[in-house]
Amino acid sequence: MHSHAETAPHKHDAELQLLRAVASIELTKGVVVLLAAFGVLFVVHRDPWDLADSLLRLVHVSPDGHFAQVFLNWADTLTDAKLWTVAAVAIAYSMLRFVEGYGLWFARAWAEWIALVSGSLYLPFEIYKLIHRQSALHIAILVVNLAIVLYMAYLLKVGRSNRKAREA
Repeated sequence: MHSHAETAPHKHDAELQLLRAVASIELTKGVVVLLAAFGVLFVVHRDPWDLADSLLRLVHVSPDGHFAQVFLNWADTLTDAKLWTVAAVAIAYSMLRFVEGYGLWFARAWAEWIALVSGSLYLPFEIYKLIHRQSALHIAILVVNLAIVLYMAYLLKVGRSNRKAREA
């Protein structure tokens, strides 16, 4: 087990708590996507159309509706190869979130870089979603992600400034 001094000698308790909050978000995203990957694998070697039809009936949506038909038609295009690909990408994404979460939990600068870059990559998509469909959820996601990106940039700048000060 790492002690606080071994984990983050340059991090204050408040900074470490914030990093661990971000780490918890990343670890949660990793778990959710990993569970989704296993859900996708559940469909392999099954008829996706039948499963989609059963899902629609479970949530009391008539399969005769326009959107239900679009969903059923999409499900009919799924192949085992596509499902394996989606599951593999989801598992890789989960592993990245787990590595990032671990690094942030232990206040590693490399993890701050991962959080900054990956969070920045999402911003244009989140802004696009917000422009085209405003909702409290989209606003909250954008605000949280923007706060994480700005906080990681701050930590990395402060860390670089502290290193330069020690070198001088």
